[in-house]
Order: sequence, then structure tokens, then C-alpha cells
Amino acid sequence: MTNSLRVIALAVLLPGLSSLFIASSGVSSVRAAVREEWLPVTPAELSLAASSVEPGADAEAFFWDIRVQDREGGGDLQTVSQNYVRLKVFNDRGKETQSKVEIPYTNRARIANIAARTIKPDGTIVELEPNAVFDRTIVKFGNIKVNVKSFAMPAVEPGCILEYRWQETGPARIYQRLTVQRDLPVQRVTYHIKPFNAPGFELGMRFKPFNCEPSGLQKEGGGFYKTEILNVKAFREEPHMPPEDFVRAWILLMYTEDTGKPADVYWSEYGKDVFNRTKSVFKVSDEVRRIAAEVTAGATTDAEKIERIHTFCRTKIKNTSDDASGLTDDERAKLKDNKNASDTLKSMQGTGDDINVVFAAMCTAAGFEVRPAAVSDRGDFLFDKSFTNPYFLQAVDIAVKVGGAWTIYDPASAYVPAGMLGWREENTQVLVTDPKEPVWVRANLTSADVSKETRTGTFVLSEDGTLEGDVRIEYEGHPSIDWKEFYDDESPGEREKAIIADIQRRLSTAEVTKVSIENVTDVNKSFAVGYHLRIPGFAQRTGKRIFFQPAFFRSNVAPRFTATERKHLICFQYPFTEIDSVTITLPDGYELESADQPETLSLGRVGGYDVKILTSKDGRMVKHERSLKFGADGSIFFPAAGYATIKRAFDAIHKSDGHMLTLRQKAAS
Repeated sequence: MTNSLRVIALAVLLPGLSSLFIASSGVSSVRAAVREEWLPVTPAELSLAASSVEPGADAEAFFWDIRVQDREGGGDLQTVSQNYVRLKVFNDRGKETQSKVEIPYTNRARIANIAARTIKPDGTIVELEPNAVFDRTIVKFGNIKVNVKSFAMPAVEPGCILEYRWQETGPARIYQRLTVQRDLPVQRVTYHIKPFNAPGFELGMRFKPFNCEPSGLQKEGGGFYKTEILNVKAFREEPHMPPEDFVRAWILLMYTEDTGKPADVYWSEYGKDVFNRTKSVFKVSDEVRRIAAEVTAGATTDAEKIERIHTFCRTKIKNTSDDASGLTDDERAKLKDNKNASDTLKSMQGTGDDINVVFAAMCTAAGFEVRPAAVSDRGDFLFDKSFTNPYFLQAVDIAVKVGGAWTIYDPASAYVPAGMLGWREENTQVLVTDPKEPVWVRANLTSADVSKETRTGTFVLSEDGTLEGDVRIEYEGHPSIDWKEFYDDESPGEREKAIIADIQRRLSTAEVTKVSIENVTDVNKSFAVGYHLRIPGFAQRTGKRIFFQPAFFRSNVAPRFTATERKHLICFQYPFTEIDSVTITLPDGYELESADQPETLSLGRVGGYDVKILTSKDGRMVKHERSLKFGADGSIFFPAAGYATIKRAFDAIHKSDGHMLTLRQKAAS
């Protein structure tokens, strides 16, 4: 389609939006002014011996000063951000954590003008050498790459002051996230913001703080506005915490109208407008009817009809948005836009939005009631509809009424079968659009039995403690979807290298051969991995005894929760099931000293943990069977107040997983 569903949805209540904000993707050569001088170091900064924001902190920033300017240059709108950080290191831990600086950015942005220096306690200044800055790609997601500029601060020791600055230039955006919290406490975070201002541009710049209380915007010279946040504590991650931006301090900068309408009125109007803006692209043509009839021929139930249409859309139409499509950015740019479902069916290729439009049109042709549905991403933020802005509802899926209730589908996600969504969209609030009465529904959450990891290992244990054998792991549901998305654009060699590295992170002495990776791009079969393994020193030998952990797949796995206290909500991505079966043939001349059983555990309605150790009749073989089901009742969120209970349960599981067996040498006959 000429405009994606997401852009249409965002544009509904942004009537003054400049087309440059939607269409521009280039970066002009116009450079913003860069500070050429370092600010003077004050006596208070030189004498500071401990954190004034968080007592006991290993380092503290005096200030983080950021100048953000939206401007036009070279025919494009761009955002230029200049960052300047000054901090002090108090001890060796601070030296370790703050000596290396990493500046992440996407392939749509550019980092320049990096400068850094270390001021030693005796006043000596050591400048960063220009050739000491390195660049690498750390994440690839679709057409977007996340890169990082990194450098090591020179001559760092406790008592040093470190300061560095850089400039980032990229396409201007309707919305920008301004970070407030870092990994160390900051005395003062200051943003100087210069919004885009030109004749005919009617939208005002507004900002919404999250988890912080900045000062009000104050006018500065040159068209800038200033806001400050004082005494910002360090941000610390917790395992299974909510999305980072749900708990971290940050500011959303946006160009939008301030409607001032109550939430129910706002979202009702928004849902109506999205429907009216998108209805033309869902037009059902004779060609759509013909193909829908062919695809659903012989189907006897509504569920079967929808599943067939869903499978057709995600398997027969090439998704040009997918990173595994084989298309380059230049090739994508040359593709002709599809204006409707008929266009997509003629070429049998299109964007993810195009595929969803075909699905909607075919379902309509098959007699179903269909609506565009605005969905949020709980991997990014836990949506709250009291925030009356479409920013957190940027994806549009398809709602189909089945049995009197709305079900949400996303056939553009190739590896997600009908009846599921990716975990980031499951269990979220969804706005089903409508010309008269838009409604909020809750997206389905798949059961723990759907997302299953089945691990099988068959090994031989040698007298010297070496474990050798074969492993197979099969992933179903969300784990399968996630691994396919991770590996589908990698070469076979890259996949194998990554699998081996992952094994060796847990088992450093492991020798891995005969790696097989199955069904990476098969939309119907589960992702699976197999390999042969040899691990010297897996078991420990002492005198005439050998000690080993039969729960092979949990060997060297750290406890899930270690802290004694918890600040944030506990969040699991989805309910899950783990099933392990490990068979170990014992070395000649040895026998089990005892086959005592580790403890099982009931988690009530949430699930349970079961473990058994079995031995063969001749005593030559030990079998360890383990199963864990969590979220059986659909529980994936738990309050921080219940942390002690959750931690106690997983500590008990970890203890049982670590259960050791002892072999003793048989007496000579």
C-alpha cells in the first residue's frame, strides 16, 4: 500500500503532520554547531569523594547535558543531538564499569565528533586518541541494525574525572524518546530542545515524562527550551522485570495536538477515524472472492476457513518487509506499491501490512466480519489507555469475529500460526476499530502447553569424568517463533557458530560436533537443534567415587533470582513448559552409591515441577526426567510484594536441578 497501516493510524489525529516527517529517511550534510571546548572543572568536582545522589555508588555523573535540535537541511528533516557527560570514579568497581563507553545507534543515524578525556587526581589530563574508537553491529532486526561506537577511557584510576561528548544525527521523528536514567547516578540531567518551526507547520511540540519529574520547559536563546531533572538514581536491571521504558526514567518528545479529551472519548474517536481511513484498502474485488473461495473450498467450520486463509497469506505471499526475504534496501525501494488486496494478489508479494490487508479482504469475502485492530507491544511498554495518544498503538493487526467474539490475527508474522500472536502482542489491550462503536478487547494468551521446550540427551560417562553423547532440543510455540526469527537471515555457518558459542558459554570445556539445525524457515514445523557433545571434566572424581549432576541441561545454569529484595513488577514473557530426559550410561566398574530423589514442587494453579531419577535393572544406566510448567493458569505478571514467594519457589527448583549423584567403585570380586 502507498501508506502503511501504522502510518495511517498514527496520522489520524495529527492533521498538521508534515509529509517530510513520514517520508524522509535521509540525513543531510548540514552539521549542528559542536562544542569545541571542555567546560571548566570546579573545585567541588575535584574534591568529591563519594556520591551525593546514592551513598555507596561506585561512580557518579556531575552532569549529562544534551542539546536536541530538529531542523531542515539538504531537503530533509533531521534531528541533531549533542551529548556531554562528566563523571567521577570513586573506586575500582567504578573504574571497571565506567572505563568503557558504548554509544548505540541504528543504521539510520550517524555518530560523529566523539571526544573524551581523563582528568587524573593530580590534574594530569589524558586525551582519547582518535583511532581508539571502534564500531560494530550488535543487533539486526528486520531492515534495522543496531550498531555501537565504543572506546576505552584512557588512564582511568579511582579519583579520576572522566568526560566525553558526541553528536548523533538522524532522520527527524514525530516521536523521540529522551533517556534520563543511566547506569550510574547523575546529579543533573539537562535537555536543551529546539523544536522544528516553519510556516505551515501547525503541530506543537509536547513532552510527556515517565517515571521522573522534570522542571517545566523554560525558554533559552536561539529558540531552545530547557528542562532539568536533578538527583537521578542509577537504573538497575532486574531479572524478569517489565519493559525497560516502563520502569526507567525517560521523556517522550512529540509533535501532536493536545486534544484534552477524556480517554473514552479520545479512543472512540480514534477507533472510528482509523476504520474510516483504512476501509478503502480492504476492498473486496472479484479476484479476492475467487481466491478466497478456492482456498476455503471443502472447509467445514469457521475456524478451518480462517486457518486456511491465514496459512495462504503467510506462506504463499512473499513478505518484502521480512529480513529473510533476501531483498536489499535498494531492491525494496524499487518495488511498486500495492494499493489494495488485488494488487498484492497479482504480484504475490507485498509488505507485512499488504499481507494483513489480503487476509482481511479474503476473510470478508468468506463471510466474516473484519476490522483493523490497533495493538500495543508489551515487550516495549505496558500500554495504559489513560495516555491519550496513539504512540503505543503503532501496529495494526486484523480482528475477525468468530462465534460472536473478536479474535486477533497477524498473518504477516510468518512463523506465527493462526490463533496465536507473537508474545509481545499477546495478552495486551487491543482497540478493535469500527465506524460506530470501537471496542477494547484482550488479545489471547496461549497456554503453557503451547510454548514447550523438549530436551533429550543420551550420554556415556567415562571413568575420568568425561561425558559424551548426543543432544536434541525441540522448541514449540513462542520459543520456536523467536529462534526462527533470530536465525532466519543467518547463513548455515553463522547459525552453527552461534549454537556452539551458546553451548560453550554454559559448558566452557564442551567440544561440539555434528550440529544440525532444523526447520529454520519452515512455517509449519518446530525449530529443532541437535549436536554431539564431549565434555571433559563434567564429573568430579575423588578417590574411588565420582560425583555428577544428572540434570545435564541445568548444569552451570545460574539461579533465576538472586537479589534479596525486589523493586519492579515480575514479568514472564509467556506461560511455558520444559521437559527434559537425560540418559547416562555409567562407567564400567562403578555403581550408584544411592539413587535418592530430589524434591518435586507444586506451584498450585500456576504450575508445578516434577523430577524423577530412574535406574536400569542392571544398574548400568541412570535416567533423569524433569518437567516444569509455569503459568498454567495464565499468570505471567506478579507484584513485587510477592517476590519472596516467587524466589523461594525458583530457588527450590534450582536446588533440585543441582542434585548430585555419587558413584562408587565396585569392590573387586
